Amino acid sequence: MIRYASALLTASVSAFALAAAACADASTDTRTADTAATQEADGSRYARDGIPSGPDAARQIIADAPEAAWRSVDPDRLLVISTRHGDIWVELTPEFAPNHVARIRDLVGEGFYDGKVWHRVIRDFMAQGGGASDNPALAADRPTLQAEFMISRGLDTNITISELQDRAINPRESSTRARAGFWNGIPASTIPFAQAAIRADGQVESWLLHCRGAAAMARTNDPNSARSQFYITTGHPAHLEAVYTVWGRVRAGQDAVDAIRVGTMGETMGFRPDFIMSMRMASELPAGDRLSIEVFDTNTPDFALYLQALQAANNDRLPDVCDIEIPVRITE
Repeated sequence: MIRYASALLTASVSAFALAAAACADASTDTRTADTAATQEADGSRYARDGIPSGPDAARQIIADAPEAAWRSVDPDRLLVISTRHGDIWVELTPEFAPNHVARIRDLVGEGFYDGKVWHRVIRDFMAQGGGASDNPALAADRPTLQAEFMISRGLDTNITISELQDRAINPRESSTRARAGFWNGIPASTIPFAQAAIRADGQVESWLLHCRGAAAMARTNDPNSARSQFYITTGHPAHLEAVYTVWGRVRAGQDAVDAIRVGTMGETMGFRPDFIMSMRMASELPAGDRLSIEVFDTNTPDFALYLQALQAANNDRLPDVCDIEIPVRITE
């Protein structure tokens, strides 16, 4: 059975207008969406049949997109977190956080997280896990990790981030702005790639954003102190941007994250935390127990048309990158 994880397919596109209006940090550059939408690509039907219009145009573009507009997620990049509320499927991003992803894989392989708890859960912010039921501060006996919230990419890498809009890097830290868009369907930000040409090393800094569904590493006040505890965002905590390392993105099961019991061990009276039942790589599961997950490819002309439809439904303003739903197609 094929189903869509994207709420866009069951909700009005007008919701994007409300979300964008609530985001004061973003300013919009609409040229990227408009220009790219005029391109024709092999497998795209719209250059021949015309672009849908009206309030349901974005949903129609998704529904009619060719197979070439979808990207399959490799099961070896999918982390499955089992909870009593359901499974959470997280796509790993070693391109942006290779050391953090390696640490997660290592601990998952050892079964470290099995039976640990979601010991600090704040509504509309994040769910933090990896502590023990008798010791919320528990950390794996591993060296601390250096932060990876600003990778450097040069002209010779295959990391391409669409530069859709200006966005504050971290509104709590400074007013400095960067460009924001998507990499492989994951919200990301980057110093404008054009600056690579004027730097001696030919590189620019880029990082993944803390939009809803981001998986990142917890740490102390020391940026380089992460060991094993992690969190998944249930809101858009912009104050964590580029200071906490994001190493993955929820592709299915965000509803299970939202359902995790709210509270903080040692602070919330009567709080009984939910457990992490197990964490496994999807590639290690029997084929019949795996989800087949496909993500709308953000590097295709069909996605550019999708952005144009969202923009048209939002008073000709592209919503903030964190408020743009990336459709996901799931086969069970």
